[in-house]
Amino acid sequence: MTFNQIRAFIAVAQYGGFAAAARTLGISHSTLNSQVQMLEREYGAELFHRRGRHVELSALGLELLPLARRMMALEGDMSALLDDSGKLRRGLLRVGAVGPFHVTEMIEAYHAIYPGIGLSVTLGNSEVVLGDLDKYVCDVGVLASRLPDERYYMQPYARYPVIAFVHVDHPFARRESIALQELAGKPLLMREPGSTTRKALEDALLEHGVTVQVAMEIGSREALREAVARGLGVGTVSQSEYVPDPRLRPVRIAGDVVSTHIHVCCLRERRESRLISSFFEAVERCIGRAEGRTVRSPEGASRPDA
Repeated sequence: MTFNQIRAFIAVAQYGGFAAAARTLGISHSTLNSQVQMLEREYGAELFHRRGRHVELSALGLELLPLARRMMALEGDMSALLDDSGKLRRGLLRVGAVGPFHVTEMIEAYHAIYPGIGLSVTLGNSEVVLGDLDKYVCDVGVLASRLPDERYYMQPYARYPVIAFVHVDHPFARRESIALQELAGKPLLMREPGSTTRKALEDALLEHGVTVQVAMEIGSREALREAVARGLGVGTVSQSEYVPDPRLRPVRIAGDVVSTHIHVCCLRERRESRLISSFFEAVERCIGRAEGRTVRSPEGASRPDA
């Protein structure tokens, strides 16, 4: 059974003959007759009583007609839905992000361009976001690092320095900046493995030959902030994601030797999806808006096949 066969059946029933139905559908009489006959032969059914040029619906045909019309109405609804989706008048885009700051400005820009597309945002560390991309749980991800993995298309967005933050009574609180080496010997509060901020800090410490004392691993920014506020140690965070708190003081790491590089990513095989491409287009409009970040030039964006 095909839609063309169902459409032919409905037309013959509606216009009472093959000639009139063929003219209405803009096809030849023989083509229309063949479509109806193939439908009848496929199921061994008689849908019309043929009396010369005049045809009448059989009892089976009368029973089938309202179902066929419903089927064609559903095809119309499906076509309209797909057309709306292709033209981005409706749909759902699922975004995974390592933090709320960057993704909020992105979805604001996206919604202004495509108000008919719903947006779903979930937060997690980089491993969680990439896992959701792999499982098709989310469509695009916002990460704080670039991965050397050809499965993903990565578009640079911005670079932010990682800063330290301490309790207001901590000796560092009276200073504008500290050297990376000064973290040695201080109780350091670290995010969980899989955190991009932690990875950036560990890479910088290794590069500069600095050994630190990890006092505690903490699985969220909020919990890390509370631990620092209680004087349990020194925390680190991307400058863009630091939340002011009267109990805390942010302290720059001299030379900005630790930084996170924000990227928007998706599975490479899905990059040309119209819905996913529309998000990358909207992201281009965000570049350069946020304060305090190092902005890449639009020419620096990698292409899907780069």
